[in-house]
Amino acid sequence: MTTAVGTRSAETAAARRIHELESALGDPWDPDNPHGHRAVLEADDRSELPEETVRLLHTLGLAAEFVPERFGGRFERVDLLARMLRPVFRRDPSLGVGFGAGSFLAAVSVWAAGTEQQQRRTAELLLGGGRVAVAYRDLAHGNAFLRDEFGLTEDEDGLRLDGAKRVIVNAEHAAALVVFCRTDERPGSRSHSAVLLERATLPRDRVRDLDRFPTVGLRGCTMSGLAFTDCPVPRDALLGGWGDGVQLALSSFQLTRSVLPSMVLAGVDTALRTALRFALDRGVNGRPVLRNPQAKASLAGSFADLLVCDSLALTSTRAAHLHPEATGVYAAATKYLLPILLSDTVYDLSVLLGSSLYERSGAYGIFQKQVRDLPITSLGHSGTAACQSTVIPRLPVLAEHAWLAEPAPAPGLFRLRDDLPAFDPGRLGVAGTGDPLLAELADFAAGSTAVTAAGEYREVLETLVRTLGAELHELRSAARALAGRRRDDLADPRSYALMDRYSLLLAAASALGVWRHQNCGPDQFLARPEWVVLALLRICRRLGLGLAGRPAPGTETAVLDELLRRYRMGGSFDLYDDPTAAVPAG
Repeated sequence: MTTAVGTRSAETAAARRIHELESALGDPWDPDNPHGHRAVLEADDRSELPEETVRLLHTLGLAAEFVPERFGGRFERVDLLARMLRPVFRRDPSLGVGFGAGSFLAAVSVWAAGTEQQQRRTAELLLGGGRVAVAYRDLAHGNAFLRDEFGLTEDEDGLRLDGAKRVIVNAEHAAALVVFCRTDERPGSRSHSAVLLERATLPRDRVRDLDRFPTVGLRGCTMSGLAFTDCPVPRDALLGGWGDGVQLALSSFQLTRSVLPSMVLAGVDTALRTALRFALDRGVNGRPVLRNPQAKASLAGSFADLLVCDSLALTSTRAAHLHPEATGVYAAATKYLLPILLSDTVYDLSVLLGSSLYERSGAYGIFQKQVRDLPITSLGHSGTAACQSTVIPRLPVLAEHAWLAEPAPAPGLFRLRDDLPAFDPGRLGVAGTGDPLLAELADFAAGSTAVTAAGEYREVLETLVRTLGAELHELRSAARALAGRRRDDLADPRSYALMDRYSLLLAAASALGVWRHQNCGPDQFLARPEWVVLALLRICRRLGLGLAGRPAPGTETAVLDELLRRYRMGGSFDLYDDPTAAVPAG
């Protein structure tokens, strides 16, 4: 499908829904707000979701965001879906996963491979307030607490499901389940199939709920398991064809691996807002924060890192519409890199809070919850090893056919509010040989006239892009050397280092593209050079490229000024600067 989505109206409608959701959730720091931090922390202590907020989200019909428009929902753009869940993740990642993202992760497989009847039934369940859970095969996502697996067999009487899995998000509360099962003992890509099951239709004596699995983070999110014993399964429960499970999972990951990190970064928005609130209220090491150079550098750098993370999340989700053949690599790189950058950001901010980091209540108690939630939320359904195994084998192909050989992509990949072609899940799962993001970086490194827009920062920006361009040339040579090696031989420290370098270059390219192509009213700050200079310098440090230790004069001040402006105006700390209900202290 190539029909253009009426995205200007979609963008306006999404912004209105975000505003309505934020207004309904209210000021998170108001202790009397039933949807605020105090209520979230109290529910977390009980290992529950905040029930009043769950009811509110049902009332607002948030589940419609996961359902395609043709089935009565509001899902039409991947980047807007991720943005719609950010207000929830800013409040409580447990709520974001337990109420929203968990169901979307499951439903993606239905939208991609389900029959018309399966899709309509799933839409009815979600729109009616039900949840859907997914149980992936363990080796597909590489993060199982225990290596359990389901097996599906076929005989003259039908299909039979056996086995157990200990950790499934929302297994206890789900009205329907997408279950990936082994259907062939032989290894290979045809070894698994997927089924869509409605819990109410399964015989009770053949299904057993397993005990809840306690976790340090996401305490309110129910993680329990299921055991099936010779459970009959209707033949029409099969998703796709027999043996299609591995390909279906990989196709789904091309979407979910970019969407989930894009949602999760909103929790770091709250961590940054809390640290800034603390620093302005109490100072840092006995000094007002605005007179403490180290504290200012930490806050400005954290904000720049959050913008870089959102730039990569933006391009990865928009690529699902514009460059679906590249989405698999981009989504895996996003899922790999963002947890690393965001965890480092939260650590840097924790230093500002000192001993208050351990407060579990009060104005700053929400920070420690975000610290606990981020690692397990970021792990989600796809761990580091799984993302590496997706990207590393593709590097020699991209090095040979794409890097330094493609023209820069069209601006739509980077523009926050531009139209997009309609999303077609059927186009996922096919890997191409193009890499439009690194084409953007190569265009800059080759001497793009865009750097003239950097004004007084032109010289430093030219140095940064030349340095990153040289890194791309070195990466190309190293990746070409991987050609011909077996997949099993790629699992070594040298290949892992290439994955790290490649992901950081994607982030740099995304930030450059966002900076170059934002020039409309709401996004004027993104068109200024200070944030991208600071962001690229931090990426170069991560790459070990030996640039000067201090940022260009004025960049930290300009970025911190924007952070303070958004804090006082209640704007979000991502690319969008969406209005939030957060009221600054004082």
